[in-house]
Amino acid sequence: MKISIINGPNLNMLGKREPQHYGVDGLEQINKEICSNFPDIDLQFFQSNSESAIIDHIHNLAVDFIVINPAAFTHTSVALRDAISSVDIPFYEVHLSNVHAREEFRHKSLFSDKAVAVICGLGKHGYTAALEHIVKNN
Repeated sequence: MKISIINGPNLNMLGKREPQHYGVDGLEQINKEICSNFPDIDLQFFQSNSESAIIDHIHNLAVDFIVINPAAFTHTSVALRDAISSVDIPFYEVHLSNVHAREEFRHKSLFSDKAVAVICGLGKHGYTAALEHIVKNN
């Protein structure tokens, strides 16, 4: 099984940026932990602050599932929504913080209606929850 874990803008700043919302672990540390928890899955990690780079990455994927944290693009990127809809790969939407307990503009996702599931507010464990669900159900 191949799974692409995609992280959007500013997630390269995890561990430094607003730890009260996003935790104290950096993205590289989170990725290593995910790999150690799921050694039998072919995991691909991608992070970019560029909308076009994420879109190009999605267009070129050859995986069974996507786990995506679109970050700020969650609320703004119709282009990213269209890209993920165009590849016909089931995806899980993950957010580290509980977006519904934050600013009102964060309450609307352009992805949720297309996602297999939406996980928010579990911190880094949201990625694990998505992967556990994929493994258990496929």
